[in-house]
Amino acid sequence: MSETKSGFSAEERAAMAQRADELRATRGVKGAAKRAKELEACLAAIEALEGADRAIAERLHVIVSEEAPDLDAKTWYGFPTYHRDGENIVFYQPASKFGTRYGTVSFDEHAALDDGPMWPVSYAVAEVTDAVESRLRDLVRRAIA
Repeated sequence: MSETKSGFSAEERAAMAQRADELRATRGVKGAAKRAKELEACLAAIEALEGADRAIAERLHVIVSEEAPDLDAKTWYGFPTYHRDGENIVFYQPASKFGTRYGTVSFDEHAALDDGPMWPVSYAVAEVTDAVESRLRDLVRRAIA
C-alpha cells in the first residue's frame, strides 16, 4: 500500500470513497426497496471478486442466508456485509482489497460472540474446507443469538 499525503493509502482512500458512494446510493430509499438495493450491491461486490476471494465470499453468503436469514446483505466499504437493524454483524474483507495474503471473515461489535474478557472477532480464511464451513456456520449462529 502506498501512503498519500493524508496518511491514508490509495486503497484506504478508495474504500472511503466507496463507502460514500454506498451511502449516496441508498439515500432516501427505505424499507424493502432499500434492502433490495443493498442486496443487489452485495451480490455485485461478490461477483466482482476473483479466485479464492470470490469463492469465500460466495460461500459466506450462502452460510449467512441459511444460518441467519434475518440478516440483511449490503456492502460496507465495498465489503460483502450482513446486518440487522442497521448494525453490522459479519463481513468479508477480501485479500485483494488491500493486497493482503488472505481474506478475513470478521464479526462486528454487535455479534454475540462474547466469551469472557477476551474473544476473537476476525478469522483469516484462505479457502473454505468442510471444517472451515462448519466453524463459520457455528460462528454465524452464535453471532445472532
